[in-house]
Amino acid sequence: MNKSELMKTANEVRKGIIEAVHSAKSGHPGGSLSAADIYTYLFFEEMNIDPKDPRKADRDRFVLSKGHTAPGYYSTLANRGFFPVEDLKTLRKTGSYLQGHPDMKHIPGVDMSSGSLGQGISAAVGMAISAKLSGASYRVYTLLGDGEIQEGQVWEASMLAAHRHLDNLVVIVDNNNLQIDGAITDVNSPYPIDKKFEAFNFHVINIDGNDMDEIAAAFKEAREVKGQPTAIIAKTVKGKGVSFMENQASWHGTAPNDEQYEIAMSDLEKAGESLCQK
Repeated sequence: MNKSELMKTANEVRKGIIEAVHSAKSGHPGGSLSAADIYTYLFFEEMNIDPKDPRKADRDRFVLSKGHTAPGYYSTLANRGFFPVEDLKTLRKTGSYLQGHPDMKHIPGVDMSSGSLGQGISAAVGMAISAKLSGASYRVYTLLGDGEIQEGQVWEASMLAAHRHLDNLVVIVDNNNLQIDGAITDVNSPYPIDKKFEAFNFHVINIDGNDMDEIAAAFKEAREVKGQPTAIIAKTVKGKGVSFMENQASWHGTAPNDEQYEIAMSDLEKAGESLCQK
């Protein structure tokens, strides 16, 4: 896909996020929206995956370490063809396979159940080690929140990743600067994030995580790195694409009401129209 197509797809992913969370009357829109461009590039351009064969042996693996942003993950998978887009409206409903956090047993395209913060990256490191031991060619990607990296387990996993020279592992930090209790600098600052990963012997790339050109360049660079894992620190806007949600910590885990839903979808419709005119 070209840049314009990727941006249009990311906008559709954002619509799916709003649809799902509004229908559920609960969920986490803020961090789902901030990561929508990253999700889109990964699943539509970067990763070796096949919606018709979600468990194929040589597929690239993805672990959503910040599992609460499942609405973004699900919307991406649905738009990619792993399951019907209409099913997004069943999010968190009784009997739905789309639970509040990713479930690898029931959701096509999900490689790891996650939600307990800090644990996803450990699973991703294990997958990358497995690939090295078996001589497999697949790559492993994991998406973390910047509030999540306050968890000590993140750094234990990072230490092992570098020790094992896992150049098949890419850690992405969605650095939107906000967590449930407010700014990460006020809660427990993890800055400087890039220098911390450098100290753990990662190859580090800083980008604007809402810019497709910078996202593309970062993943291309990561593929060329040998002998060490890569950390992409992606500066993003929480609630990106929805006017009243942008940079507001209150939208970390709040669903829009009917009136807010209409405004959000109008914002995204206008954005889509603007992209079509380019």
